[in-house]
Amino acid sequence: MAPHVGNLSFLSVLNLTLTNLTGPIPAELGLASCQCLQVLDSSANSFVDVVPTWLAKLPRLQVLELGANKLIGSIPASLRNLTSLSRIDMPYNNLTGEIPPELGLIQELSHLHLGTNQLTGDNKLIGGLPVEISNISSLARLGVENNLLTGPIPESIAMLENLGWLDLSGNDMLGPIPAQMGLLGSLERLSFHANKLSGSIPSSFGNLSLLENIDLSSKQLSSMIPASLFHLDKLITLDISHNYFVGALPVDVSGLRQVYQMDISSNFLIGSTPDSLGQLSMLIYLNLSHNSFKGSIPGPLKKLSSLASLDLSFNNLSGSIPTFLANFTYLTTLNLSFNSLEGQIPEGGVFSNLTLQSLIGNVGLCGAPRLDLSTCLDIPHSRNKHVLQILLPTLTLAFGAIAICIYLLFGKKPKGGEDKHFVNANDVIGHQIVSYHELIRATNSFSEDNILGCGSFGKVFKGQLSTGLVVAIKVIDVQLEQASQTFDAECQVLRMVRHRNLIKILNTCSNLDFKALVLQYMPNGSLEMLLHQTKSAVRLGFLERLCIMLDVSMAMDYLHHEYYNLILHCDLKPSNVLFDEEMTAHVADFGIARLILDDNSMTCVSMPGTVGYMAPEYGSLGKASRKSDVFSYGIMLLEVFTGRKPTDAIFGAQLTLRQWVHRAFPAELVQVVDVQLLQGSSLSSCNRDGGFLASVFELGLICSSDLPDHRMTMHDVVVVLKKIKADYTKLSHPFSNLNKTKERRVLNQEGKIDSNTVSYHPVAF
Repeated sequence: MAPHVGNLSFLSVLNLTLTNLTGPIPAELGLASCQCLQVLDSSANSFVDVVPTWLAKLPRLQVLELGANKLIGSIPASLRNLTSLSRIDMPYNNLTGEIPPELGLIQELSHLHLGTNQLTGDNKLIGGLPVEISNISSLARLGVENNLLTGPIPESIAMLENLGWLDLSGNDMLGPIPAQMGLLGSLERLSFHANKLSGSIPSSFGNLSLLENIDLSSKQLSSMIPASLFHLDKLITLDISHNYFVGALPVDVSGLRQVYQMDISSNFLIGSTPDSLGQLSMLIYLNLSHNSFKGSIPGPLKKLSSLASLDLSFNNLSGSIPTFLANFTYLTTLNLSFNSLEGQIPEGGVFSNLTLQSLIGNVGLCGAPRLDLSTCLDIPHSRNKHVLQILLPTLTLAFGAIAICIYLLFGKKPKGGEDKHFVNANDVIGHQIVSYHELIRATNSFSEDNILGCGSFGKVFKGQLSTGLVVAIKVIDVQLEQASQTFDAECQVLRMVRHRNLIKILNTCSNLDFKALVLQYMPNGSLEMLLHQTKSAVRLGFLERLCIMLDVSMAMDYLHHEYYNLILHCDLKPSNVLFDEEMTAHVADFGIARLILDDNSMTCVSMPGTVGYMAPEYGSLGKASRKSDVFSYGIMLLEVFTGRKPTDAIFGAQLTLRQWVHRAFPAELVQVVDVQLLQGSSLSSCNRDGGFLASVFELGLICSSDLPDHRMTMHDVVVVLKKIKADYTKLSHPFSNLNKTKERRVLNQEGKIDSNTVSYHPVAF
């Protein structure tokens, strides 16, 4: 930029947008003495500089636009001197530090946009939006999306009575949505997408009568969806997907008269889909997938002739597919997979180009030969009985004759042969693929009765292969974003590793429309189930929990240090620890695992792990390493011995599971230990024999340290746990509420202990 451009003292507007300027914003330009300047727009350039402090010398400045540059450093607090400012626009830069609370003194400010920077909270306690912003009564637009804000949304935000646009998405904000937000009567757009908010949607949202857009997706929201949310007659987009909402939808949702996009997928909703959906005549996009809706597809949906996309997959819908869907002129995307639909598949319209992936997992669908589905038998009901009387005896004789022939030809065992009464899972591993039809048969057409569980990327079914082997079949919903990536990650990791405490991949089935993993079946459920389900028949004592966590640590030690390439799990948690027939723990679900081909200690991971178990550097920066897996392990160790999830209701922005344990350590651990251990004899043994519980808690605290360098390696964790177990078994009588096989396995699972490998100091309990 030229240092001399003449006398600018009477300049009122300076627009430098898209002028391709680089370097710092030079003070020599003379702007500092431009007392009449009201508008300064230098956005969309390549300025590399801090926000100049001389801007505070422009007393009449009303509009400041510095967006889409490469500005660094913090926002100067001196901007508070610009009392005439009505607009501050600095998105898409590299600004860091706090949002200055002093901005709350600019009473004329109506537009504040600081999105897509690296701004953090105003202090460690609040860690989010400065409460002083609530003093700007004239503020109409506030956007701080895609920053590093943490902590809760301040309740004082309800004071912004003129606020019409609020975007806090893409941060790490915690805690509930303040009920006081129902006072923001001017609010038109609201986006909290991709934060860590919890709790329920306040019923007071029904008072936000001007709302046009709501995005509350990808959070930890729970409870029932308030009926008042469906009374917002100006709403045009509603996205509350990927939460933990329960219960049924309100019977009457017709209040959303102008809504054209509705996404409530990936929740835990039940009941029937309301008929009143048919009154939302403006609807173009409707996604109800990944819930537990039941009943038939409502007939009133035939009124939604403008629909372009309809996703009802992964529910419990039954009955036939309505023929009116074939008449929807604009419908180009339809997914009905993994329900219990049956009967004739309609012809024409969207069904002309529909792939198998959109219909898979339904019982009894027929009439689409091009999709390899059988032709429907069109036999009148009045003739069924007569036909069956002829067919059944004939078919019985035919199959009987075939069976006798097969037995005579192949029934005799060769000399020296052995009669196999079981199928070894290892015999299946050599096969590269298994057919789709084999999986259909094994799961009874992916029947809901065979579902073992639901995950972020699909469902897991129990099935029995033609060999007799019982397996777990993980079906990937390839239409979900990143689903193919998780399939590839699991295939890449599981097909190569071999360890007694890692789940085995036995087979795969993959084509353009369908992807599934055939995994070793784990009949005794997950660690999460044993810890937190009150109906669990197994009570875990101290030794059982210790052995489970030793199993997990040995699996992770293998992935981190013994396999010839480094493998990071990236999502270690109790639901990913499964038990076989002998109650041996197996680490599972490598959907976001990373195979590191060199010894690089850290890698970027695009898919996040699970809230509560993610290391600080992983959750905020997406940087995964061995030490981030160790953090997850440490949190899980604390959970196993306290019986408390890190997402328990008693924890939040001000108190974490680790902080709760740390405050009690070591003298008050009785306040945090799982009550089941307090009720048993194992705890008294721990008291008598030198503080074994305290040693375990100490290990968990070290592994879950905020700083990666303070955490142990998984190899050292194995050594410590083996030493704790060896000392415990010497000084106390092992007991078990599991079967005798489990007890023998516990007693024989000793390993060589190298006490010099780590610094280990038991603390008396």
